Amino acid sequence: MAVISQFSTAEVIKPDSLKVKLLLKCPAHLQLMTDERTLENNLKDKHLHRPQLLLAGFTDLFTHDRIQLIGNTEMHYLESLPKEKRYESLQKLFEFKVPCIIITEGHALTSEELAEANKQNVAIFSTDLPTVEIFSIMEQFLSDQLAEQISVHGSFVDIFGVGILFVGKSGIGKSEISLDLVERGHRLVADDIVVLTNKTHGIIMGTGTDIVGHFMEIRGLGIIDVSRMFGLKAVRFQKRLEIIVELEIWDKESNYTRTGLDNQPIKVFNANIHHVTLPIIPGKNITVISEVIALNYLLNTYGYNAAEAFQTKLQDKIAQNKNYAQSDIRMVNYFLDDE
Repeated sequence: MAVISQFSTAEVIKPDSLKVKLLLKCPAHLQLMTDERTLENNLKDKHLHRPQLLLAGFTDLFTHDRIQLIGNTEMHYLESLPKEKRYESLQKLFEFKVPCIIITEGHALTSEELAEANKQNVAIFSTDLPTVEIFSIMEQFLSDQLAEQISVHGSFVDIFGVGILFVGKSGIGKSEISLDLVERGHRLVADDIVVLTNKTHGIIMGTGTDIVGHFMEIRGLGIIDVSRMFGLKAVRFQKRLEIIVELEIWDKESNYTRTGLDNQPIKVFNANIHHVTLPIIPGKNITVISEVIALNYLLNTYGYNAAEAFQTKLQDKIAQNKNYAQSDIRMVNYFLDDE
């Protein structure tokens, strides 16, 4: 369990804020309309706000520390005002020192209004995308940038679309198992250091580090580049974590599950992740078993649990409470004439 404890003892990294300039990296097609120095503003809240009431003069409970979105509704209201009144409404918004404002639907502010934004050090972005789409893009981007992260030691592979993280003591063979899985057509996400990010709704995403990438260390051989050796079809850059497989040397004193009914999940951030303890002994094909783990997980996901089905069948037979003829215990009542 010492290896598994890394999930609870790992240092959690969570940015307190991010620079507004990072917004230029999100797929929102933002164009900066103010001076570049406004890009150094700090953003601490992942939520967005539409300042409709503030523009109308109601300033109570205004969440000024969020990104402000100005869309069709706000612009049509501003355009209905006299020039002086429109300027005053926007000036009031700028004076709250909001980190930035995104103007959607291709709308724009006047040069005088942009000058006031520069004076108050407020970043102004413009985009042609609709407001609803910007809401979706920005909340996903900010949730990711401000999410909790931990780094764990292991090897992360996409097996039949299921993200499986192999953990275990150093030298137990995590990389070799992953390499064998890649050779069988599965995809490596990360080896050695895996960065796990706490996304929304209990979704944990995993990726590698920018230094290691898809390089892998095979003891006795050295460093190999999986993406160059096997091609892009053999790697992924991110994957959802769904199963943690703990590899350990067989211990006859340990109790390993025989049915799969007593597996306990592992808590990673706020998500319960399926956990399998896999003992290693000579002759045991861990690669094939890993594939079976992934397929069994998919069956469970789609509503079929083999362990529960077997238990139900066994209990039904016991409940019948009668003596069986020898032929009754067979899977078939009689053998057909096929060799």
